[in-house]
Amino acid sequence: MQKAMTRILLSCAVIVALCGASALADDALLRSSLIGSNPRVLIGGVASGGAPWKVQEGSTSLDDEGRLRVKIEGLVLVPLGTPGPITQVSASLVCGGTGGAVVATTGAVRLSAEGDAKIEAKINLPSSCFGPVVLVRVAGVNGTLLPAPSAWIAASGFNSTSTDQDDHDRDNK
Repeated sequence: MQKAMTRILLSCAVIVALCGASALADDALLRSSLIGSNPRVLIGGVASGGAPWKVQEGSTSLDDEGRLRVKIEGLVLVPLGTPGPITQVSASLVCGGTGGAVVATTGAVRLSAEGDAKIEAKINLPSSCFGPVVLVRVAGVNGTLLPAPSAWIAASGFNSTSTDQDDHDRDNK
């Protein structure tokens, strides 16, 4: 009898631990796919690049502790099929939607010749953020770091080609 009770208590403890870990793992304030930019689009006071960009696969997430993660694969200029002269990118959080303002920006990371990059940074979050948007911005050209990030070339959002990635993300949870 005592052996059975011990098993039941251990099983309950495992279930409680798993539920608690699951709840902690899902503390995302923002989770989105990424899409490339089109010319002449202003978001949070930041202009998009002068040529269209596309993203093969991309995702971003922001948790309640300010951990921002951006994963980009195949971020390329549409006319070239490569990132061209862009060699570094950073990410900015905009609050207030398209008419809002940049509230935080990460440091620069390398953008590979294939258009791949991974940004993992801790940013300071404001007390509230209506209509959050994450922008991927040009931070370096031809290997030279810019004094400040410039145009945005990808942003959180979706289009008809991003639903496959979203389904893939849901299946991997």
